[in-house]
Amino acid sequence: MSAKLTIGFLGAGKMATALARGFIRAKIVTADQVLASDSVPAARAAFAKETKAKVVASNVAVVQAATVVFLAVKPDQTAPVLTEVRDHFTAAHLLISIAAGVPIVKLEGVLAPSARVIRVMPNTPALVGESATAFAAGKSARLADSALTQKLFAAVGTAFQVKESLLDAVTGLSGSGPAYVYLFIEGLSDGGVAAGLPRDVATRLAAQTVLGGAKMVLETGQHPGALKDMVTSPGGTTIEGLHELEKGKLRGTLMSAVRAATEKSKKLGQG
Repeated sequence: MSAKLTIGFLGAGKMATALARGFIRAKIVTADQVLASDSVPAARAAFAKETKAKVVASNVAVVQAATVVFLAVKPDQTAPVLTEVRDHFTAAHLLISIAAGVPIVKLEGVLAPSARVIRVMPNTPALVGESATAFAAGKSARLADSALTQKLFAAVGTAFQVKESLLDAVTGLSGSGPAYVYLFIEGLSDGGVAAGLPRDVATRLAAQTVLGGAKMVLETGQHPGALKDMVTSPGGTTIEGLHELEKGKLRGTLMSAVRAATEKSKKLGQG
């Protein structure tokens, strides 16, 4: 695969850099099979430094050089960027969009109804190879396009193919979810400091606890509720803490956060 595949990024920001670095590390492509464009010189320089790949200022140059093109710009920039390159976009190209909230029909509307398009929702832990990603295929995308997308994003974490109608929910859960987790870690750390721990110790303990808990869910396959019960002894410390979390409506608040972020994603897609 790596002998023929060329990957281009329209936008060379942090997510594009993380993805390119992950693909290269996984040996799906080599650095000389990757190219990125960005109007910001600092972004181009950072991308080149992290990936050792070539960078250019021209979006058209990326489309002319690459077979797989990542649209990695802000949602409001998708139409202008695609309009700029559409005359160079052919049936040989696959567009993979990571622009949050922008539906496939809008991407196809700028390019062509027959354009091969995959819409993807990754998250920022791709920076450390632990992204939670979901993707949906456009009507002209081939089975091989979905398989390639699965392979690419599995290189930087976990990837699932879903119906496009579910991608807003994915955005609300895993797309925005890292911020919820960071807030939770910060809260645990604050609690540790309030109980007398040094800040650096409290933060590392909190972060490692979240990491360990997540790995238990993923690697044991057990329901989170069952794992919670394993930690909760009758009359012990954990049930006291859980009682306070329930009084604070942590579970309901998290559900509301995911739903609110989902609705915002839908609105962004309509804008």
